[in-house]
Amino acid sequence: LPWIHSLFENASSVASGINAALKNKGNKKTKVVVQAGDGGTYDIGFGQISGMWERGENILYICYDTEAYSNTGVQASGATPYGADTTTSPSGKESIGSNQVKKDMLAIALAHGLKYIAQSSAGFPDDITNKVRKALATSGPSYIQILSPCIPGWKIKNDEAVMFGKLAVQTGLYPLVEFVDGKLSASSINQNFKAKFVEEYLMKQGRFKHLKKSDLKYIQALAEENIKKYII
Repeated sequence: LPWIHSLFENASSVASGINAALKNKGNKKTKVVVQAGDGGTYDIGFGQISGMWERGENILYICYDTEAYSNTGVQASGATPYGADTTTSPSGKESIGSNQVKKDMLAIALAHGLKYIAQSSAGFPDDITNKVRKALATSGPSYIQILSPCIPGWKIKNDEAVMFGKLAVQTGLYPLVEFVDGKLSASSINQNFKAKFVEEYLMKQGRFKHLKKSDLKYIQALAEENIKKYII
């Protein structure tokens, strides 16, 4: 496949240019695919993404969400969850770590009127495959966000990435969801969903080792909000 390696903040702009060139050649069927991280998606590339979505371009944007700027030193991003220790939001006596709540990119994508929006996790490869296929088959802009555990950033072992990818979903912190034409159409969370406690997911990661019981209680409430929101 033809491939262009762009700057990580302008991938959507490059994709828009490719899409325009294809249209100029009479090719309106080929769907351009962008692959980027959460820093380039949530923060420094966000304006270009918004413009791309507003123009209704036939582009699938895939965000690999490591919940930090993992390629430049694990700085906090708009995707960094509450309480996480990063190099720019270090935990200590006067700091819990990141004091922000993770930006809701799914809601932002919905506000742009995208026809296909999905969230998945590295712990569920079949789910990723199915959602990418659906996105590619959908005309117009589409967005998929995939939780991608970062070994050094999360301070976990090499063989634990898939486990944490599953636990994030099983606790309700990162549910597998899908929106078609603005409506929730599929979810890992249903009436029979029995969530695991967030403590099982958080306290096994070095970036959350400093959290207190009161912090865990707050994050548990965030997970329970997700479960209520995405029950279908």
